[in-house]
Amino acid sequence: MRKLLLSLAMSLSAVPALAATYGPELQGFTYPYPQQHYAFSSQGVALQMAYMDVKPSGAANGQTAVLLHGKNFCGATWEQTIAALSQAGYRVVAPDQIGFCASTKPEHYQYTFQQLAANTNGLLKQLGIDRAIVVGHSTGGMLAARYALMYPQAVSRVVLVNPIGLEDWKALGVPPISVDQWYERELKLSADSVRNYEKSTYYVNRWKPEYEKWVDMLAGLNAGPGHKIVAWNSALIYDMILTQPVIYEFPLIQAPVSLIIGDADTTAIGKDAAPAEVKARIGRYDVLGKEAVKKLAHGHLVEMKGMGHAPQMEDPAAFHKVLLEELRR
Repeated sequence: MRKLLLSLAMSLSAVPALAATYGPELQGFTYPYPQQHYAFSSQGVALQMAYMDVKPSGAANGQTAVLLHGKNFCGATWEQTIAALSQAGYRVVAPDQIGFCASTKPEHYQYTFQQLAANTNGLLKQLGIDRAIVVGHSTGGMLAARYALMYPQAVSRVVLVNPIGLEDWKALGVPPISVDQWYERELKLSADSVRNYEKSTYYVNRWKPEYEKWVDMLAGLNAGPGHKIVAWNSALIYDMILTQPVIYEFPLIQAPVSLIIGDADTTAIGKDAAPAEVKARIGRYDVLGKEAVKKLAHGHLVEMKGMGHAPQMEDPAAFHKVLLEELRR
């Protein structure tokens, strides 16, 4: 009997655990700080925007940093950056944008960076924040640029961490991808596809066990009961990203802008659908950062050598040292 039980236990341990599944607003996934919700109406729909509002844990400096997440990220992925900024005396607000993560996934919504900026501004007004440092990563970098253009008096500084939209992919030869095509692609998302994409594109083919939490977050959201509405909103958001590059308006941003660039990043939306000659010339962050900073009236570039798309997660200590130095400039 003992041998039988031991054999059974060993066989069960060899069976891979079932992947987690989360609700359409990431119900079941644990955020690093308490979540709050901003309720408002937009485009005739009642929406709620999840956010974390974290007080300084160090001596307060009277400044607020607003962290804007990327497409395959959430407010939760700023976990270590929130801690670093809070310890340095900043109040930190980290929202999940509409259509993402723990926020509403509407059935119909016209996604524009103008709309997401207006939603974010509404949240900050409700919180009594008139002026803030805006830190945007990836797609959040596109949103941060738009926010600075729309609300210049509300922005003291902009930090763009490997922002996308530094080149116009459709103009450079990425073929048109319809919302329906994006939807079909998103329906097929899995933990393996997320991991493989992020490893090759974001992390320069280096992978750490701590990244699995974020794979689980995305795959679990997509695999849950909101599978179709999550995929549909994701498709609409990809269409927004591909068709609304911000690089043309960089010269109009008057706030000081810090560009923190992992120069080994190769992210380019729609790259996998592009011809070989187009793939070879897009997503070159070692070039894009240098070109982008020239377009900014008050720009400063910091290249993090050999790092990929998410330096704040790849080497938190090195990234936060750079970030705090930039905020003191």
